[in-house]
Amino acid sequence: MEDKILTVEHVCKYFDSQTALDDVSFDINRGEFLSILGPSGCGKTTMLRILIGLLASDSGKIIKDGEDITNAPASKRGMGIVFQNYALFENMSVLENVRYALKINKETRAGSAEKAKDMLQRVGLGEYIKKKPYELSGGQQQRVAIARTLVLNPDIILFDEPMSALDVATRLSLRKELKKIQREFGTTMIYITHDQEEAFALSDRIMVMEESRLSQIDTPENIIKNPANDYVKSFVIDNLRQKIDSLAKYASVDGGAEA
Repeated sequence: MEDKILTVEHVCKYFDSQTALDDVSFDINRGEFLSILGPSGCGKTTMLRILIGLLASDSGKIIKDGEDITNAPASKRGMGIVFQNYALFENMSVLENVRYALKINKETRAGSAEKAKDMLQRVGLGEYIKKKPYELSGGQQQRVAIARTLVLNPDIILFDEPMSALDVATRLSLRKELKKIQREFGTTMIYITHDQEEAFALSDRIMVMEESRLSQIDTPENIIKNPANDYVKSFVIDNLRQKIDSLAKYASVDGGAEA
């Protein structure tokens, strides 16, 4: 039997006359990597903000480990978030950035420097602890942001399109590191993206959204084999095929040159 860590029931959200989320329901399993995939304006970031507690839903429930957290403050939800811009303190060192959240909470203050150092070692940044964020590459800043979240030992980490500002090579490298971190820590991860390839490379399951509604939630394999509707087929599968066809074309050109 699957171990559900989070259940979202019939969540709706409206901004004036605009529907941002329309009766969205889904479950997340403990230790799962779930991507929420969709174009801009489909409601995926609104869903993330409601899950973390930064925004209230207009109706529906959020259940975590059997407890209703629909109206719980963000600090009581056992979740962490990695923002798109990383939100690092430029005047602080890498170590101070990771230690900061531990220091401001009296329950985690003791030994905070050692905990932060240990976490930075585990994400491969031990030699950079005295650097400032502006001295790091985009990928290294991303790892600092992840370490800062992981050090608080959250049950769930949410990612708000964290790789959108990075170059292709760095994104590919970070994908591998993110999966490695997930396996090592066993953390449940919810990942917001508009990139089909990224979702398929990272996810145990993918939740495809269209204009405030959930179109399909399933494994990458099942989405490919059995798209729920024409939208999923067009937005997900056709876009992936176009990327594959482009790569195949250039691989063919390269192969011809070698011959």
